[in-house]
Amino acid sequence: MLKFWKKKEGEEPAPPPPAAPAADAKAAKIEALTPRRSWRDRFAKSVLNRDVRDLFKRHVKLDDALLDELETTLIGADVGVAASTQLVEALRKRMDKLEFANADALLDALRKELTALLVPVAVPLLPQSTQLPFVILMVGVNGVGKTTTIGKLARRFQQQGHSVVLAAGDTFRAAAVEQLRTWGERNDVPVIAQGSGADSASVIFDALQSSRARGVDILVADTAGRLHTQGGLMDELSKIRRVLAKLDASAPHEVLLVIDGTTGQNAINQVRQFRDAIGVTGLVVTKLDGSAKGGVVFALAKEFGLPIRYVGLGETADDLREFDAAAFVDGLLPESLGDA
Repeated sequence: MLKFWKKKEGEEPAPPPPAAPAADAKAAKIEALTPRRSWRDRFAKSVLNRDVRDLFKRHVKLDDALLDELETTLIGADVGVAASTQLVEALRKRMDKLEFANADALLDALRKELTALLVPVAVPLLPQSTQLPFVILMVGVNGVGKTTTIGKLARRFQQQGHSVVLAAGDTFRAAAVEQLRTWGERNDVPVIAQGSGADSASVIFDALQSSRARGVDILVADTAGRLHTQGGLMDELSKIRRVLAKLDASAPHEVLLVIDGTTGQNAINQVRQFRDAIGVTGLVVTKLDGSAKGGVVFALAKEFGLPIRYVGLGETADDLREFDAAAFVDGLLPESLGDA
């Protein structure tokens, strides 16, 4: 049975939502008490930040040994072999031409090379389509923060003046529906759901029908946090696309794959599998606060060139940021060796 988790005018009040999960309650408390922190503050303890600082402290002389260890450091920070090799070889050619007066000049060149790698994929999401709603399908494996990201996106879109509906398409895990309901209540956003175990494609199809009838701007649909190695579950994503096409041939208009920034090179396999199954159009990289390496962002940019729409830098709603290449690199690396 289709359910709207929001009271509409003239209707009986919707049933009270369950108590917020502990994680959501904690996030709400943190959000109320914590001021917005800079990118540099967020990455101060990252592995890449630490290792690059240590490298330049230990190697004063500009030579091949420094660059060889820099390449090892980048690979160890999940930047990936291809991206690391490209970056270091570009620096090596310039060093051979005596372009760097000192280590600070080399560090500055590294920052610029890293930024240049990310600029092409720093493309913001601009919801627009020939007919409403703009449909965003959220996909990703278990534990990446997908449902939480949906709640934060709903808040962001509301602040931009859009009307939003959420579809609880993760019918495999009952807690996911409850979590999405909590976010809906918190943001005063309708959540459309069916019973546990319902067909995910059916839930999202009904949500699209309802959103079209109500003239909603954006529909964000959750899906099960499936393992990318399970072909049957990937087939379900393909089914969702086919079913949505019955109402809107262009839907979904955006397929956002949520990646846990701490998973390292396994993220490459996830993107490849989901891209083949559903046609990923954008990435969200979460959990980049704390000790996350962050280098996987460069590997993703090099390997796929897919737009990185957002990154998660913390637990509060405001910590879901539009991806900014310059700010990201500025946070990961010191500006000068005097900061190291």
